[in-house]
Amino acid sequence: MLQEITPLILTHNEAPNIGRTLERLPWAREIVIVDSGSTDATLEIARSFPSVRVVHRPFDTFAGQCNFGLEQIASLWVLSLDADYLVSDELVSEVQALAPPSDVAGYSVAFKYCIGGRPLRATLYPPRTVLYRREKARYRDEGHGHRVQIDGRVETLRGLIYHDDRKPFARWLAEQKRYMVAESRHLLRTPATELPVQDRLRRWIVVAPILVFLYTLFAKGLIFDGWRGWLYVGQRTLAELLLSLRLVEARILGTE
Repeated sequence: MLQEITPLILTHNEAPNIGRTLERLPWAREIVIVDSGSTDATLEIARSFPSVRVVHRPFDTFAGQCNFGLEQIASLWVLSLDADYLVSDELVSEVQALAPPSDVAGYSVAFKYCIGGRPLRATLYPPRTVLYRREKARYRDEGHGHRVQIDGRVETLRGLIYHDDRKPFARWLAEQKRYMVAESRHLLRTPATELPVQDRLRRWIVVAPILVFLYTLFAKGLIFDGWRGWLYVGQRTLAELLLSLRLVEARILGTE
């Protein structure tokens, strides 16, 4: 099964992460990286791995980048990864043993969120469909991110992916500010009946940051992860607060 899979990775200034991600993919015959103008050492690091093929595309949306990436791949299956995803050995072994029936078009995987290389006991990061038949997949934008639509049955794998972003906090904060512009537009333009429960709560503005703080710290138990837990709780609460402020601004100014 592994020989039928091409990993697909989007990059833009991912030097702190990309090497560790690629080191976990020695089994891949080819790895396709879609880069949107990196100015750090991302491409130098990537090209040090002989199986990597870099293609370039100016960034417009995440879905646009991913769909372009799919067009560059000829294998039957694609493993879609962010530049800070580390594939576990258990997941590799599980995928290697797969014999997918014809009606299975994809597999979803759960994540372990890491701070400084150490996994947290819990996260708000949901499972994602990361392994799928290339011809059965198409991406669409959703808020600040993107979602893959799979034409067929999706099953769940037991192995995990580690989410381990080592970029500095200033970079994270700048990205969140940009993301929340798109996220607020998505929440305001989508009818409430079409939003999941968590997004309906976010439209209440004041409630979401408080709930995220309490839920991650106590219900998820991150208070027991020490300073790493507090950092994650603070980041998620701050992200929700930035979104709430964007929604308040839109309400006051009558804009999206």
